[in-house]
Amino acid sequence: METSSLEDLADQQLALAGKAASGRAAHTVHGGHEHALRQTLIALAAGRELAEHESPGEATLQVVRGRVRLTAGADVAALDRGALVTIPPTRHAVAALEDSAVLLTVVVGTRTD
Repeated sequence: METSSLEDLADQQLALAGKAASGRAAHTVHGGHEHALRQTLIALAAGRELAEHESPGEATLQVVRGRVRLTAGADVAALDRGALVTIPPTRHAVAALEDSAVLLTVVVGTRTD
Protein backbone atom coordinates (compact mmCIF):
# COMPACT_ATOMS: atom_id res chain seq x y z
CA MET A 1 0.00 0.00 0.00
CA GLU A 2 1.43 3.34 -1.05
CA THR A 3 0.47 6.54 0.75
CA SER A 4 0.99 10.17 -0.24
CA SER A 5 0.58 13.46 1.57
CA LEU A 6 -1.55 15.79 -0.53
CA GLU A 7 -0.40 18.67 1.67
CA ASP A 8 3.27 17.94 0.87
CA LEU A 9 2.53 17.47 -2.83
CA ALA A 10 0.58 20.75 -2.85
CA ASP A 11 3.56 22.55 -1.29
CA GLN A 12 5.96 21.08 -3.86
CA GLN A 13 3.76 21.78 -6.87
CA LEU A 14 2.89 25.32 -5.72
CA ALA A 15 6.62 26.07 -5.43
CA LEU A 16 7.11 24.80 -8.99
CA ALA A 17 4.07 26.73 -10.27
CA GLY A 18 5.45 29.92 -8.72
CA LYS A 19 8.64 29.52 -10.78
CA ALA A 20 6.99 28.40 -14.02
CA ALA A 21 6.20 30.90 -16.77
CA SER A 22 2.75 29.30 -17.11
CA GLY A 23 2.08 29.69 -13.39
CA ARG A 24 1.09 26.05 -13.08
CA ALA A 25 2.51 22.63 -12.29
CA ALA A 26 1.06 19.13 -12.07
CA HIS A 27 1.94 15.72 -10.65
CA THR A 28 0.25 12.40 -11.33
CA VAL A 29 -0.64 10.95 -7.93
CA HIS A 30 -2.14 7.74 -9.28
CA GLY A 31 -2.74 6.30 -12.70
CA GLY A 32 -1.22 6.32 -16.10
CA HIS A 33 -2.14 4.66 -19.35
CA GLU A 34 -2.61 1.27 -17.71
CA HIS A 35 -5.21 2.55 -15.22
CA ALA A 36 -8.86 3.56 -15.59
CA LEU A 37 -8.62 5.85 -12.55
CA ARG A 38 -6.24 8.80 -12.74
CA GLN A 39 -5.54 11.38 -10.08
CA THR A 40 -3.50 14.49 -10.76
CA LEU A 41 -2.59 17.25 -8.33
CA ILE A 42 -2.61 20.55 -10.22
CA ALA A 43 -1.13 23.73 -8.75
CA LEU A 44 -2.07 27.16 -10.09
CA ALA A 45 -0.55 30.48 -9.05
CA ALA A 46 -3.06 33.21 -8.16
CA GLY A 47 -4.69 34.68 -11.25
CA ARG A 48 -3.75 31.74 -13.51
CA GLU A 49 -6.23 29.36 -15.08
CA LEU A 50 -6.82 26.23 -17.04
CA ALA A 51 -8.58 27.76 -20.04
CA GLU A 52 -11.89 26.36 -21.19
CA HIS A 53 -11.53 22.76 -22.31
CA GLU A 54 -13.58 19.62 -22.94
CA SER A 55 -14.66 17.45 -20.05
CA PRO A 56 -12.20 14.59 -19.45
CA GLY A 57 -15.06 12.18 -18.79
CA GLU A 58 -16.43 11.28 -15.39
CA ALA A 59 -14.40 13.44 -13.00
CA THR A 60 -14.26 15.28 -9.69
CA LEU A 61 -12.22 18.24 -8.50
CA GLN A 62 -11.19 18.61 -4.85
CA VAL A 63 -9.61 21.81 -3.57
CA VAL A 64 -6.56 20.87 -1.49
CA ARG A 65 -5.24 24.42 -1.01
CA GLY A 66 -6.48 27.91 -1.84
CA ARG A 67 -9.63 28.94 -3.67
CA VAL A 68 -10.67 28.34 -7.28
CA ARG A 69 -13.53 29.18 -9.62
CA LEU A 70 -15.01 26.47 -11.84
CA THR A 71 -16.96 27.82 -14.81
CA ALA A 72 -19.08 25.62 -17.07
CA GLY A 73 -21.22 27.68 -19.44
CA ALA A 74 -23.47 29.90 -17.31
CA ASP A 75 -22.72 27.88 -14.16
CA VAL A 76 -20.02 29.31 -11.88
CA ALA A 77 -18.87 27.92 -8.55
CA ALA A 78 -16.32 29.46 -6.18
CA LEU A 79 -14.70 26.58 -4.31
CA ASP A 80 -12.75 26.85 -1.06
CA ARG A 81 -10.24 24.46 0.47
CA GLY A 82 -11.89 21.12 1.19
CA ALA A 83 -14.62 21.53 -1.45
CA LEU A 84 -15.35 18.60 -3.74
CA VAL A 85 -17.33 19.05 -6.95
CA THR A 86 -18.34 16.78 -9.80
CA ILE A 87 -17.06 18.31 -13.02
CA PRO A 88 -19.94 18.82 -15.46
CA PRO A 89 -19.73 16.84 -18.73
CA THR A 90 -19.38 20.10 -20.72
CA ARG A 91 -16.63 22.55 -21.62
CA HIS A 92 -15.32 24.21 -18.48
CA ALA A 93 -12.47 26.29 -17.06
CA VAL A 94 -10.72 26.50 -13.68
CA ALA A 95 -9.23 29.76 -12.38
CA ALA A 96 -7.11 30.25 -9.25
CA LEU A 97 -8.49 33.06 -7.10
CA GLU A 98 -5.36 32.67 -4.92
CA ASP A 99 -2.42 30.26 -5.00
CA SER A 100 -4.26 26.94 -5.22
CA ALA A 101 -3.82 23.20 -5.56
CA VAL A 102 -6.59 20.87 -6.70
CA LEU A 103 -6.86 17.11 -7.02
CA LEU A 104 -8.41 16.07 -10.33
CA THR A 105 -9.80 12.53 -10.32
CA VAL A 106 -10.85 11.08 -13.68
CA VAL A 107 -12.21 7.73 -14.81
CA VAL A 108 -10.82 7.35 -18.33
CA GLY A 109 -12.12 3.95 -19.36
CA THR A 110 -12.38 0.36 -18.39
CA ARG A 111 -9.19 -1.38 -17.48
CA THR A 112 -8.61 -4.74 -19.10
CA ASP A 113 -6.75 -7.25 -16.95
